[in-house]
Amino acid sequence: MLRIAIIEDDREYAQEIREYLERFSAEHDVAVETVLFTDGDQIVENYSGDYDILLMDIELPLLNGMEASEEIRKVDPEVEIIFITNSPQYAIQGYRVGALDYILKPVNYYAFAQTMTRAVERTELKRDRSILVSVRGGKQKVEVLKIRFVEVRDHDLTFHLEDGDITAKGTIRELIDELSDQDFFHCNKGYLINLAYVDGIIGLDVRIGEDIIPVGRTRKKAFMEALNGYMSRHNL
Repeated sequence: MLRIAIIEDDREYAQEIREYLERFSAEHDVAVETVLFTDGDQIVENYSGDYDILLMDIELPLLNGMEASEEIRKVDPEVEIIFITNSPQYAIQGYRVGALDYILKPVNYYAFAQTMTRAVERTELKRDRSILVSVRGGKQKVEVLKIRFVEVRDHDLTFHLEDGDITAKGTIRELIDELSDQDFFHCNKGYLINLAYVDGIIGLDVRIGEDIIPVGRTRKKAFMEALNGYMSRHNL
């Protein structure tokens, strides 16, 4: 199921886009769920981060589409943004927020379908490497490939990423289940590590960059088997 937000203040255009999405869904056997917002501030406020694609008008009454996209990008670098607008002069600015495409009104269905096909393909690839975590004020997407390790801190989860840390609500058990098909190892009750980032082993400790993480004594054998399996699969 694709979750798609339409941000459009013109009712006729919003209805047309919905009809195009229904046609695209039927022709490409892709299930879609749509949510309509009539202004940029509506989607930015309490943005949940669980949309796959945003179909964004630029000229909106209060917060325009470009400004709304800039705010959304602060918490969601993954969502696909497609601008649908009357204003070709904004096209270059779209690159600032990593927009996938820029469609001019009136919208031609076949051009729309081509752009949607690209968006769906990119979304499917991202789903294999992103998870949604609960942070203060909403949700945030985290790229699995950037997770070095996860630490339990005061009943919260701290994700130690390549480019910083994120603290989120949740349990380590729920996260282990969500990442069960990825290269992670639960080395003790307080840590879940990404085997791709293991730099060395010191006794019962694992070194990931400058961080030293203990492996439970009873988990050492299982850890070595998991690490050897990872290295074998990746020809390391």
